Amino acid sequence: MYTFKDFYHNTVELSFEKYPFSTSPKHVWVICKYKGQWLLTDHQRRGYEFPGGKVEEGESPEEAAKREVLEETGGNVSSINYLGQYRVTGKDKIIIKNIYFAEVGELLNQQHYFETNGPILFNEFPQNIKRDRRFSFIMRDEVFSHSLSYLKSKVHDE
Repeated sequence: MYTFKDFYHNTVELSFEKYPFSTSPKHVWVICKYKGQWLLTDHQRRGYEFPGGKVEEGESPEEAAKREVLEETGGNVSSINYLGQYRVTGKDKIIIKNIYFAEVGELLNQQHYFETNGPILFNEFPQNIKRDRRFSFIMRDEVFSHSLSYLKSKVHDE
């Protein structure tokens, strides 16, 4: 379990265990790859980030994750795996998100990408991502760095 402060000084608890905070979280965040590249979206207000959002009524978190990837990047998910979960305790609410890793099989060109400007591909991330203002605050805290390390360790274990 990792505990730290996020960009807005909220307390974040991150775990790579199965559902440590909730079996039915209301939010998802999806680390995506497409043809060996990292697939992000260009959020209109926040900048570059992995797709994610709210779980809609009657939808499982995994279904929400796939839908968010499609809506925000045009990516059709070919495989998806649960990585972990984190809880953000803010001043007036608590948000719990599942973290997934998804492989995208194809990128569809869409006329509308909801609140984003569509897909962005990266071969690798800048060394100073925490200071790179092109990236969303979501990409500049420890959830991203720990998740990436965890993902890399899982690949090496297999």
